Amino acid sequence: MGCPAGVGPELILKALTHPFPEDLALVVLGDENLLREAARKLSLPLPSAEIISLSQLPYRPGAPNKETARAMVRYIKEGVRLCLEGQLAGLVTCPISKAALKLAGEPFPGHTEMLAALTGAREVAMAFYGKRLSVVLVTIHVPLRKVPELVTVPQILRVTRLAYQFLKDLKPEEPRLALAALNPHAGEGGLFGDEEERVLQPAVEEARRQGIPLSGPYPADSLFYRAVKGDFDLVVGLYHDQALIPFKLLHFEDGVNVTLGLPIIRTSVDHGTAYDIAGQGVAREKSLVAAIELAYRLAKNRLKGL
Repeated sequence: MGCPAGVGPELILKALTHPFPEDLALVVLGDENLLREAARKLSLPLPSAEIISLSQLPYRPGAPNKETARAMVRYIKEGVRLCLEGQLAGLVTCPISKAALKLAGEPFPGHTEMLAALTGAREVAMAFYGKRLSVVLVTIHVPLRKVPELVTVPQILRVTRLAYQFLKDLKPEEPRLALAALNPHAGEGGLFGDEEERVLQPAVEEARRQGIPLSGPYPADSLFYRAVKGDFDLVVGLYHDQALIPFKLLHFEDGVNVTLGLPIIRTSVDHGTAYDIAGQGVAREKSLVAAIELAYRLAKNRLKGL
């Protein structure tokens, strides 16, 4: 359910009105009474899916507090536990608040770091999946001035390996990954920076030596267009806005956040808690529907040993 004071409850109610495959059994981890109250106030049907109620909170959208924060953490931990025990095939999360994590006394800066700690994952990466464009980030929430020093050959290889495995889980065909350049025109032979020659090209060469079909670095101003046209299956972006501006231009409503490197499947909506509109019934569920569909697809393919 994510943060129960955010848009999570209404997203669940709306998403579960969509038709999903018959062999997909959905389980909601959250607060049944809160869902019932939200359904009544928003004139939405209560889902027929199983609901595991882990809290008893009043429905007060837009008003997070210590109780909602602790409940939010409880939902996440129980979901991870059930996945690790094999009782659930994957975890699809509604949005949480970083401030709420702090309010609950958790030391993690975000969802990804918390999931890594709970599952014991040593290497994780943040990826975003869409039907027209998919990206993975080499660096995430860091100041732009620090990006050049954080973009290293080992870091590029780590993220690229995780992205390659993700794509192999999606389809049997050999995927095509492309690395974005850091500087304009990929440095123009060193005129606009030497990171391409000093770091990015060696990373591509080493990835290919390891059997990973990575190419580049390509100028970022044309690379994303080429990916959308079908030349590549995924773009390895060097920093947050480089990858997410084009991604959100195309998939603002239906993009999916995927945590790579976990021992469990985890997908999520690609937006925040939206406290300012929570409880108004205007939050759109497309991203949650897409996250459910992607988790189902990954689980089915892993089961088949694709």
